This record gives sequence, C-alpha cells and structure tokens, in this order.
Amino acid sequence: MSNSSTITEKWEPVHPGEVRMEDFIKGFQITQHKLAVDIGVPPRRINEIVHGKRAITADTALCLGRYFQMDPQFWLN
Repeated sequence: MSNSSTITEKWEPVHPGEVRMEDFIKGFQITQHKLAVDIGVPPRRINEIVHGKRAITADTALCLGRYFQMDPQFWLN
C-alpha cells in the first residue's frame, strides 16, 4: 500500500519571449531601452515582450537576429 499523495500545482504558462529576452538582456548586460534603440523599435515593444504581453513578430525577430548575430528563427520558436 502506498502513502503517496498527488499534489497538483497550477503554474502560469511562461511566455517564450519573456524567458529568452530576459536572458539575453542580462547576459549581454544591456538595458531594454538600449536594445530597443539599437534595433530601432519602440522601447515599449521590448518591455512588453520581456513581460509576456506581446509576441515577437517576424520583423522584430529579424532585428534581434541581426543584433545578436544569430538565426532570427530562434526568436520565433
């Protein structure tokens, strides 16, 4: 006989942009504002992506890919 119990915790889904963008901003030691200015997008767009309120569009993915010198597809997956 087993005395194990099942604990069900509800986790809010994490927006992919929130994790990726936050990691890159911290890793490159840049601010959201600097990134936005450098890639030519409104700072609010970067802030909303970081906080999971906006998806990363193809256009933004291209800008991020150029900036971080990587495949833009990374930002869309």
